[in-house]
Amino acid sequence: MTQNKRLVYSTEDGHIGKTMPQSNSGKRQQKKNMQANIIKNPAKQGVRIRRESKGRGGKSVCVIEGLDLPSDALKTLHKKLKSQLGTGGAIKSNNIEIQGDHREKLLALLEKEGFKAKLSGG
Repeated sequence: MTQNKRLVYSTEDGHIGKTMPQSNSGKRQQKKNMQANIIKNPAKQGVRIRRESKGRGGKSVCVIEGLDLPSDALKTLHKKLKSQLGTGGAIKSNNIEIQGDHREKLLALLEKEGFKAKLSGG
């Protein structure tokens, strides 16, 4: 075999060595993606507070979902909520979990922070 072989196409990167011209629709899509990454107005986020107890040995957990925050802001909010309620919790898949049934208190605390939250579930 000769050493003059070169990779022409890869499923990972597409065509190698060729640059594809970017159309205006591609630029618009790129701009739209950049705007989606900007933190949205916290008062207009669809934040829901629900209670779960399935798969937790009968213990209830309040799950706050719909927070569209970066990980650092999510961690600081999580820490603040845990300290004000005096309970434990975790962050799982961009949802904040607080141990115990504190839905009403969480609603008041989130509104104090500027988030418009709603209670969901029964």
